[in-house]
Amino acid sequence: MILIKNGRVVDPASGFDGKKDILIIGDKIVDIAEDISKEDAEKYLNKSGEININGDEKVSIIDAEGKIVAPGFVDVHVHFRDPGFTDKEDIYTGAKASAKGGFTSVVMMANTKPTIDSVETLKYVLDKGAETDINVYACANVTYGMKGEKVTDFEALAKAGAVGFTDDGIPLVREEIVLEAMKKSKELDMPLSFHEEDPSVISNNGINRGKASEYFGIGGSPRDAEINMISRDIELAKKTGAIIDIQHISTKEGVELVRQAKAAGLKVHAEATPHHFSLTEEAAIKHGTLAKMNPPLREEADRLAIAEGLADGTIDMIATDHAPHTAEEKSREITKAPSGIIGLETSLSLSVMNLLNTGKMKLIDLMAVMSTNPAKLYKLDAGYLKKGGPADIVIFDLSEKYVYRKEDIASKACNSPFIDEEMTGKVLYTVCKGKICYKAE
Repeated sequence: MILIKNGRVVDPASGFDGKKDILIIGDKIVDIAEDISKEDAEKYLNKSGEININGDEKVSIIDAEGKIVAPGFVDVHVHFRDPGFTDKEDIYTGAKASAKGGFTSVVMMANTKPTIDSVETLKYVLDKGAETDINVYACANVTYGMKGEKVTDFEALAKAGAVGFTDDGIPLVREEIVLEAMKKSKELDMPLSFHEEDPSVISNNGINRGKASEYFGIGGSPRDAEINMISRDIELAKKTGAIIDIQHISTKEGVELVRQAKAAGLKVHAEATPHHFSLTEEAAIKHGTLAKMNPPLREEADRLAIAEGLADGTIDMIATDHAPHTAEEKSREITKAPSGIIGLETSLSLSVMNLLNTGKMKLIDLMAVMSTNPAKLYKLDAGYLKKGGPADIVIFDLSEKYVYRKEDIASKACNSPFIDEEMTGKVLYTVCKGKICYKAE
């Protein structure tokens, strides 16, 4: 039993923002009220048969005075590298990094080895995820082996527990494959998530074609690589009525295309990563491979457009694209090092510093894009605080500062351009399934 007292409860699902206490028994919230005493909490223990409390009759009290109490964060775009690349990350360490970042539900991408194109691999991922302290979900692949040639058995994979479909990491080039996938996903009323980069116009991916590519003396990735594919997939979504998610959007033109699609009533959604609304290609010049990612960091106008898209509802979700790599891999030269950075443990701080403290977003709207909206798109039982609802909660301090140090990282990997930076906004507690799975030291 956990009693959270005196906190500022922010629940985007109901629109509530005010002081409340929250009582948790088992894995459920059993009460939300203005004042719940320890004695009130103990009375619940005498209501036989109402709640399964597993014999635990101790009341743990968390004083959240001056702190924010919100639904546990939901990240619908993480790479836990398991199976196949567990030297970078595994499901257990990915879950620990998630909990430290305030995330209680995550959706794994399917670019593992083997890829999640079979019920067997999906079952392995979900079974291992069930052993962690958080809720681990997974997308399955759109195509077998992520080869873009043959669409997987959507029905069987959905029945086995997949929450969506994606070949993230590799764009779907063939239009007929995209159309087939959209038709299948529409029948199942499930989202398709797209990595929008046209490989035919990219010379060296991970670095923006412009100032950064000129600095490194490489071809880089032009903005049209993203714009053209977003435009194509929105048109196909218009034809099919499919639910689509534009992943890790990086260009101002891409944001505007999504804005127009929403205005037209299409079922088009979009994600923004913290690094794309926090950094520009200048970071790639400064940090090299630690700021190399697909799609790349672009220009200041793009960064600002992404922030505006989050503020006005064009972009529905903040998703980290948590992409761990080994130090050895990231030490290679710019054209040979893999793209991607870790992001779970810095997501809140970067959002607070670049969206909230700059006045671009209100707190309740920020919590919506970090919890309620992504949960809703993927139909997860998460992203809200309600009596009888899941006891998945994050408690954080908006103003606490800390230095993001390599030795404090919970992930196996430390590939981040933010190491040794001072951050504002710190997760203090993460409660998932009614248990404290992270507590700040």
